[in-house]
Amino acid sequence: MRAAVLREYGEPLKIEEREPPTPEPHGAVVAVEACGICRSDWHAWMGHGEWADDQVPRGQVLGHEPAGEVVAVGEQVTALTVGDRIAVPFNLGDGTCHYCRNGYGNVCVNDRALGFQPEAPGAFAEQVHLPWAEYNAMRLPEGVSARDVAAIGCRFMTAFHGLAHRAALGPGDWLAVHGCGGVGLSAVHVGKALGARVVAVDVNESALGRASDLGATEVVNATECEVPATIQALTDGGAHVSMDALGIAETCRNSIRSLRRRGEHVQVGLSTDAERGEVSVPTDYMARHELSFHGSRGMPPTRYDELFGLMQAGAVTPGKLVSREVALSDVSDRLDAMTRYEVEGVEVVTDFAN
Repeated sequence: MRAAVLREYGEPLKIEEREPPTPEPHGAVVAVEACGICRSDWHAWMGHGEWADDQVPRGQVLGHEPAGEVVAVGEQVTALTVGDRIAVPFNLGDGTCHYCRNGYGNVCVNDRALGFQPEAPGAFAEQVHLPWAEYNAMRLPEGVSARDVAAIGCRFMTAFHGLAHRAALGPGDWLAVHGCGGVGLSAVHVGKALGARVVAVDVNESALGRASDLGATEVVNATECEVPATIQALTDGGAHVSMDALGIAETCRNSIRSLRRRGEHVQVGLSTDAERGEVSVPTDYMARHELSFHGSRGMPPTRYDELFGLMQAGAVTPGKLVSREVALSDVSDRLDAMTRYEVEGVEVVTDFAN
């Protein structure tokens, strides 16, 4: 099978021929129909994460936002059959640890991170292996395309989990979203679906235009104002929930200072080598105003049904985020475009033969 392999950080991925995976007794093999290209792939491609002992090794097949069709199952798997169409989460839980048993499989103590660890080769490939398949596989509802589910991938489900499960965003609340890339635009769309009023912040007018199309009530160009003060004024005292969807020091601190008293900050964006995993935050300000700081990673597999239900009801349409469909051989170019912040929305690999 063809697969895109990380050989050198920051250099084009190598399209290589590899042996197709065979399922572990608890696993399944999926023929990939679509896989999103995410900024987390860019972090891996750039070699970020060494400061947290989280650097993706050379030789890794990247790609962590797949959907496709089951083509083989392990001997212990009875709840899945060949031909089932499924979504594959990137945060793979074993289904047995304390966290998995209590609904938090996204932070499983034995987890495998799809596309980021040698034990979990990724989905920039014609086929991908899914471990602990009965716990992790999420069947696609009727009428939901693999392309749209790839748009859910890491970014949409992470935004949904962060706003609906980690924070307590409710109807009528103000939500501020800092950074309107894939996860930020997902957060705008999810926030609108949950009944919130959304302020979208970016430095790119085209990205802000997309945010408006997805339901943002207000848009703020960060190059033209002092962001926290502007949001405080627009929301009559600050956002109830604010998300840093980019991960640089400026957006993290702006997000915190955009909150009203007892507001909730959600950290989704990962840092670059400028921050090396650490950002100083205004702790006195947070204590004085009783602000909450939530980390958020992916989404428990057991809660996919909530998101699929919103899709079937038409409350969210992740396909609207897809800006481009590309071939496997295009992935390196699209990762390079992320370096220059030239990617808008969600780009998805749908052609694995070229």
